[in-house]
Amino acid sequence: MPEVKRIEDVPALDVSDGKEIVGVRKRLLIGPKDGAPTFAVRLFSVAPGGHTPAHAHPYEHGVLVLRGQGEVLTPQGPKPIGPGTVVFVKPSEFHGFRNPGPEPLEFVCIVPVHVES
Repeated sequence: MPEVKRIEDVPALDVSDGKEIVGVRKRLLIGPKDGAPTFAVRLFSVAPGGHTPAHAHPYEHGVLVLRGQGEVLTPQGPKPIGPGTVVFVKPSEFHGFRNPGPEPLEFVCIVPVHVES
């Protein structure tokens, strides 16, 4: 039977370290504990002025922006993102997310499950 849960019932973990990651909370919506053997669905909330680290990794992931305004960092410079924006990050591609706006930036990120849950 398909599992149904409410986003607000999934604990939000503060993953900020005050340096490379500022103002970021993560909810693991679907992952290994839900029986997902190949992918994880995570919801990120980036506070105004917050950001994730600029980095690259050997796996792809997809991002769907739900609310707020922000930027995805690319080798060519920042690109604006907002509600309805979809970002595909290819393996080993430099990227990061930041929120220069006045309200939280929220996005769903889907990654292979062996990467991180």
